Amino acid sequence: MGTADRVIRLLIAILFVVLFFTNVISGTTGIILLVLAAVFVLTSIFSICPFYMLLKISTLKEKKE
Repeated sequence: MGTADRVIRLLIAILFVVLFFTNVISGTTGIILLVLAAVFVLTSIFSICPFYMLLKISTLKEKKE
């Protein structure tokens, strides 16, 4: 997973958490977004996305030799 992908996921996770704790989004939708935010944070930390692996997608720039 590339750096831009990781940063975007973290920003989206922060947005979801802020929306939940400011009561803009609540209930079941809020809980689903919190779980999704946790998944985004974990995939950003470990630089691995199981969904990308299934689809054989890579956002990591290849190193030139």
